[in-house]
Amino acid sequence: MSPKIRSTVLLLLLLVPFCARAGVTCADVLKVLGSRLADATCFQSTDLTTNNPVTTPANNSLPGVPALAFTPVTDRGVIAPSAGKRTPITRTVPGLQLNARIASDPTGQARFLLRLPNDWNGRLVVAGASGTRSEFNGDFAWSDYVVQQGYAYASQNKGVLNLFLAAVSATPPADPLACRLNPASTVWVHFFDNDPGQPFTRWAEYMIKAAQLARDGVKAGYGHSPRFTYAVGTSNGGYQVRRAVETAPELFDGGVDWEGTFVDEHAPNLLTDLPPAILNFPDYAASNFNGAGTAAQNIRGAGYPPDIVSGTASLWGLYSAQFWEVTQCQWQKRLDPTYDTYGSGTGTYNYVSRLSFSDVGAQFAAFATTGKIRRPLVTVAGTMDALLPIDHHARAYARKVAAASNQKRDDDDRGARKRDDDRPAYRLYEIQNGNHIETFQDVFPQLELIEPHAQRAFDLLVNQVEHHVPLPPDQCVPRGGSIADSPAQAGHCASLFAP
Repeated sequence: MSPKIRSTVLLLLLLVPFCARAGVTCADVLKVLGSRLADATCFQSTDLTTNNPVTTPANNSLPGVPALAFTPVTDRGVIAPSAGKRTPITRTVPGLQLNARIASDPTGQARFLLRLPNDWNGRLVVAGASGTRSEFNGDFAWSDYVVQQGYAYASQNKGVLNLFLAAVSATPPADPLACRLNPASTVWVHFFDNDPGQPFTRWAEYMIKAAQLARDGVKAGYGHSPRFTYAVGTSNGGYQVRRAVETAPELFDGGVDWEGTFVDEHAPNLLTDLPPAILNFPDYAASNFNGAGTAAQNIRGAGYPPDIVSGTASLWGLYSAQFWEVTQCQWQKRLDPTYDTYGSGTGTYNYVSRLSFSDVGAQFAAFATTGKIRRPLVTVAGTMDALLPIDHHARAYARKVAAASNQKRDDDDRGARKRDDDRPAYRLYEIQNGNHIETFQDVFPQLELIEPHAQRAFDLLVNQVEHHVPLPPDQCVPRGGSIADSPAQAGHCASLFAP
């Protein structure tokens, strides 16, 4: 074959979708993955989008586990906007879906999802999971978006089930790992990831394991490996994306991290930020939401964006009721289990002083992000995030990437200097008025949805990786705007809240 003909053939392979040779079959995929999976269910689907109710299993449909341990339908709505604002579904996507447990997991909780569209574009997307959510967490926000474009899609649950009801009680129950939903609640839950054998170091491990399984499953289904593999994820899933491009460049070609959790043994981190918010919110609420009062100043001083108040509704109030204390408890019981959570107090937890009494610093260091990215990465984050404040999470990670890049530049200067463009691209796109929970826009219309910007960032990343088109610069994306090649406001947003 002449070089010219060979080049033409390769170009056609890049342009033509990779439909299965005789249809993607469960038999082919299970033959390769079968021994590495347990309790596998594989089926041909008329539609892999969420328009098909079979795509996402019902809550509590996993045999042998307590109620609330497996909640796929709930999970897919956690990171997505409300109905009517989600990813548009304009076509059916026939293909194969595989649901299974990862057999090598000693806890028996690690789960894996694979979707292989018949009309495949030769690429694979591997998704992280937010919070303690299941492998179906990204069904609305990520899977619907990519499978319609022909991507194979895989996901996992960080190796852990969600939670179960521990007690309904006005006082702490006997379960030492029980966490209260909020300071006024009588509902206590037990997170599986606080159990023995569930260190947070497993989060990165199972993102990588899912990529390995998915790549082999893709090869089994279509006859060859994916040309490109991308990581996507939100919140704790965004953390998984960061670790994927830091540690597994042989598996991933790039990633999009949407509101990823910043993990570092030094401040800031979740255990330095959450206690001041928990401690001061009752006084702030009692002051009739006085934004000029001491309590409000203390919360903003801990890195949080300003509150939005509408009548009796408060943005901080939504976070206090749903996230602040229960998240502090979940992380503290995992990383600093000797602390008396409800005796000494959630709001009075002092991370710096605890460094002298426990190994909490070493626990953080064990799963910290390094900023040493080895593949292109885009972070998309909202300025009004009141769970993972932007300066303490998205911007903190950007600073870490910059520091690692500067160190690499210094190392290169001492040796054979590499060109600047040899370093993987990193971008931070700040969404003006974006926040951590998309559905909060239903209460406060001043908030901006992040999902469409995260999906746009994914397309830009793919274009950069596959066609070497430079990513738009770091920027503040204005309300009602979009990521721009020539932004009106480069770098950080000047204000966290734009009325």
